[in-house]
Amino acid sequence: MAEAKFKKMSRSNEALYGARKILLGGFSPTAQVKFKVLINQAGLQDAPLVWFTAEQENTMLADLLLLPDQSGWGESSDLPRAVILSGMTENEIHRLMTLNRKARKQATLWATITPVSETWTLKQLLHELQAERKALSQRK
Repeated sequence: MAEAKFKKMSRSNEALYGARKILLGGFSPTAQVKFKVLINQAGLQDAPLVWFTAEQENTMLADLLLLPDQSGWGESSDLPRAVILSGMTENEIHRLMTLNRKARKQATLWATITPVSETWTLKQLLHELQAERKALSQRK
């Protein structure tokens, strides 16, 4: 797996890497409905959504991005809660993260698709995100 490094986001209206799509996991069907409201409030209602499950943890992110809009809707996922954004602007991502924080939602792993990460499996990315979260919390 290629080396991953945490990079703090700035603020921009320029779209980041990848086709516009949001990959989501770790949500029950009820939580999916509630999070979709946040997506709409953030002005991202045009973004296709893919709800991934544990059965897809060995799937490459690039392949998950090819799934049609609303794939996995209504299926429960026992993976860590994660939101993986592709083709969004930094400002859109900040809006969604702020709304999520204000709604006091469950702890969420956040990532954006990069040319490196799209070649990883979902399992690899979630592992990296959890390790990153642990390292950042130990620094505080």
